[in-house]
Amino acid sequence: MTPLPHDRYCDEIAHQVGLLRTVLTSGADLSATVPTCPDWSLERLVRHTGGALRWVELMVRTRAQEEVPEDQVPLGEGPEDIGELDAWLAETGDLLVATLREAGPDAQVWSWAGIPTSGFWARRMAHELTIHRADAALAAGQPYEVAPDIAADAIDEWLQIVEFVQRTMPHDGARELRGPGRSIHLHATDGTWGTVVELTDDIIVRRLGHEKATVALHGPLTAVLLAFYRRLPLDSPEVEVIGERELLEFWLERATFG
Repeated sequence: MTPLPHDRYCDEIAHQVGLLRTVLTSGADLSATVPTCPDWSLERLVRHTGGALRWVELMVRTRAQEEVPEDQVPLGEGPEDIGELDAWLAETGDLLVATLREAGPDAQVWSWAGIPTSGFWARRMAHELTIHRADAALAAGQPYEVAPDIAADAIDEWLQIVEFVQRTMPHDGARELRGPGRSIHLHATDGTWGTVVELTDDIIVRRLGHEKATVALHGPLTAVLLAFYRRLPLDSPEVEVIGERELLEFWLERATFG
């Protein structure tokens, strides 16, 4: 599937940073445990997310041709004063968006997923923010929604990365996903979007559309996104699993960025 335009990702990064800042400044308890990332507090989540954005901004700005150690990123963890975190996060978002826009989608930059371009990082950071903003909203007990084009593209990027991992660094979990005769159908009930993930002896095959599959995950697109990213339990009333639930659980346990 074709990624979204570069400027769309830049716009979404700015939008998601703004929404994350709203969570940060809403009076939420920053020491609260993030239920979907239980090793983190809400403060730690914000620092991690902002640090990732700063790391990518440095690599794109310098056109890095190899990985830059994260401890070399200035202010990568943010200021010690919690009260200054919001300003740091705002500055972080502005810096990254400006750098990505200046670079355009085709600047050569190191990446870990076989696409060494600034465009890869614009897409990756848009979805990094989209999912971690969901984590923050869940920790703060706040509602969460995301634009349909971003939600659908986040799922497609996830599948593309899983396929890359299977081709290039197949650990035990990735290898166990292989095998013919099994498929997963993701079906958004609030629109026409759907995609099919076919497991094969070689690598996964993904295609847009609606087909009968071994197991189907139905629900509003945002809910399907969150369930597929393990942010929403499969027994949530927001989604419905039809068919062999064990296959979907098997997938969610093993599909990984590597």
